[in-house]
Amino acid sequence: MTSLTRTEARHRAAAVSNPRHTVELDLAQGEETFASRTALTFDATPGAEVFVDLKATELHEAVLNGTPLAADAFADGRLQLPPLAEHNELVVRSTMSFSKDGSGLHRAVDPADGEHYVYGHSFMDAAPRVFACFDQPDLKGPYTFHVTAPSDWVVIGNGAATREGDVWHLAETRPIATYFVSICAGPYVSVTDEHDGIPLGLYARRSIQDQLETNAPQILEVTRRSFDYFHELFGIRYPFGKYDQVWVPEFNAGAMENPGCVVLRDEYLFRSAVTHAELLGRDNTVSHEMAHMWFGDLVTLAWWDDLWLNESFAEYMASRCVVETGLYPDAWADQGIVRKAWGYAAERSPSTHPVAGNGSQDALAALQNFDGISYAKGSAALRQLIAYIGDEAFVAGVRDYLSRHAHGNAEMHDFFAAMERAHGSSLEDWTTAWLRTAGLDQVRVDLDHAEESDIVVRAELVRTTPEDHPADRSHALDVAGWTDGVEVVRARATLDQDRQVVPELLDRPRPALVVPNAADLTWANVALDAESLRRLPEQLPQLGDLAARVVVWNALVDGVALATVDPRLAVDVFCAAWPRETDDSVLSAVGGWMTGTVIGVYLPAEERDGARERVASAASEALAAADPGSTRALAAARVVARSSRDEQLLRGWYAGRDLPEGLAGDADFRWLVTTTLAADDRLSVAELDQAREQDRTVTGTLAWLAARAARPLAQDKAWAWAELTEQRGRSNHEMNALAGRFWTTGDSALLQEYVGRYFTDIPAMCAWVGDDAMARVAKLAYPVHVADLGTLDASERTLREADLTAAVRRGMVDQETILRQVLASRQAFPG
Repeated sequence: MTSLTRTEARHRAAAVSNPRHTVELDLAQGEETFASRTALTFDATPGAEVFVDLKATELHEAVLNGTPLAADAFADGRLQLPPLAEHNELVVRSTMSFSKDGSGLHRAVDPADGEHYVYGHSFMDAAPRVFACFDQPDLKGPYTFHVTAPSDWVVIGNGAATREGDVWHLAETRPIATYFVSICAGPYVSVTDEHDGIPLGLYARRSIQDQLETNAPQILEVTRRSFDYFHELFGIRYPFGKYDQVWVPEFNAGAMENPGCVVLRDEYLFRSAVTHAELLGRDNTVSHEMAHMWFGDLVTLAWWDDLWLNESFAEYMASRCVVETGLYPDAWADQGIVRKAWGYAAERSPSTHPVAGNGSQDALAALQNFDGISYAKGSAALRQLIAYIGDEAFVAGVRDYLSRHAHGNAEMHDFFAAMERAHGSSLEDWTTAWLRTAGLDQVRVDLDHAEESDIVVRAELVRTTPEDHPADRSHALDVAGWTDGVEVVRARATLDQDRQVVPELLDRPRPALVVPNAADLTWANVALDAESLRRLPEQLPQLGDLAARVVVWNALVDGVALATVDPRLAVDVFCAAWPRETDDSVLSAVGGWMTGTVIGVYLPAEERDGARERVASAASEALAAADPGSTRALAAARVVARSSRDEQLLRGWYAGRDLPEGLAGDADFRWLVTTTLAADDRLSVAELDQAREQDRTVTGTLAWLAARAARPLAQDKAWAWAELTEQRGRSNHEMNALAGRFWTTGDSALLQEYVGRYFTDIPAMCAWVGDDAMARVAKLAYPVHVADLGTLDASERTLREADLTAAVRRGMVDQETILRQVLASRQAFPG
């Protein structure tokens, strides 16, 4: 279907105004399709000709101002309208299809009890899969829904619901964009509350009612504190009536900020032991989506290429909220080790782009840029903006922006105009450097010391801008040095030139560890000097400064990716420092990076078993030292479960024997152990199927698929590839589970057979899988584990010659970048 272009959107917005939708949906007609009737009233320039977006399985009737439209008016997802009157009414009746890819109205079946659940996801261009509309963010309007559903179903949407028999009436909303419209329906169970006059609802599948009720108190506490914080900070009350949070299966993203009906992935309703970092991640998401109620929902950006501002703002504001309300005082460390690391990886790819001003000419092109740059880099840029203009001016600018554009649309320049009014001077140079230029600056400290002693005689803070993305970014940052855990120097600086002397380091003994950007204040690749790298195994375990540890770990991650740090050194540092780490976010993120990326991808195959044993030993040390049942113990146990080659230990854990405290009966931990045993060919298919029968839940089904795909034999790979790439009714999450584990095991010759098939079979899946889901599948299924020149040649040829969708092309480009990084690392550090 044709993607809406910016030119088309501008033309339509100039011709059409005041849209108002009344939508009737019948969800009780079967499992494949549903009926949709849209009555759309709108004003227009008389004589104007526009189209309505409609992605129907079958169009039954379209009537404009009492006159039926010709059948050929509907094609390629568009319903062409004849010349318009000043006031118009369009009535469209159609049959729509439920999806399995997470867009439109997604229908999922709960394997625990066979119940069906529906949720609506209209972002970015999926609303026309549910109802007829002008699908662009600057044609906001009110919506009224009437939904017929099976008698035992509950219907939740943007407006408050009342029920008459099997028909649910959802009250008319305030003006919202099409991409915020959501309908959720099924035998959902709920927990309800009220705060500050706002009705609160939490909804989830019936089979996980216990999980909902267990998690609800914490979720409601975060919700209440976030409301209080944002009410005070923004000076505007929540404008959308009720506030429901619906926890749904098979959701592609973390959550979606539909006003009054936030949709979140129900994996966040934890059923097993979780770390403090996982709770932080979930609760940060809750606060993130609430921030959108003002920044995105109340004021909506007019076109997709400005939407980064919504995400960057919510990313920043959620961390600020959970820190300042006392929920998670160390949330900025999580932001650094998880979110910034994600953004830094995006900056290393050829697909890197400016935070803003990408000139997305159509909606699908814009979709490709919702990545670690739009979220994490934008958030870091906002922190730099606050350092530049001051927090008081920033908050005043936010209030100005929200009040001026409430219930309407705005553009990036409107936001920065408000900031300039508050700051009192132009921000043009700042926005050009930080937001309109792609690329990641490198910062490092160059040190020389006297030949006869370790007294520093030269100390320069160095900024290097990427050659292909030159810019003049000013960095507010610091430099600190430690020796044996004692901070011996800290200097604050504004780095606005390529080289700058650090006088605080001169004429004193060289610190054993020197860290630029030690407080993690700016957005930059930190390159540690050779002496600091050499001494990391002894110095990092003694470093008490959490922000600095985050910076050091990110420097290692970046260094491995850029082939400036030997992955073997990363293993050495991990084994020395990780067992003594105290922060849950660092433990979780670094543990996953070590087992999944360093060992699983960067190290040559012949070195992986030895590295696994070393990492498992270090994690066992951490487990023994941790308080029994603590989240630190859980993080350590997970690394042991992922890396250990001790079949006796893992078989015992699989059987429920000698488990670490708190993990008896923990289904998710058992699946982690199960997958490791399956990957080492120590559990049979029959045993995996038996494990699935013991856990016929959504989570258990996904884990079973991953474990099956992880088995290393030819018949296992053939089964998994067919389940992934053939049209067998697999959902988006099931495809992700298969793709994510397929390449992690297996003989090299066996896997080579599937490299070529990836470049033909995966693009073909676009015929039945939507773009949002395909973007994830294309990344997860890419053969980066088969890191050789043959894979690179096949990838380059496909990107050069094949007709690929934007989603698949972006996924391949990003993963090819990692493949090149692995090849460069092996060339630089052959072992």
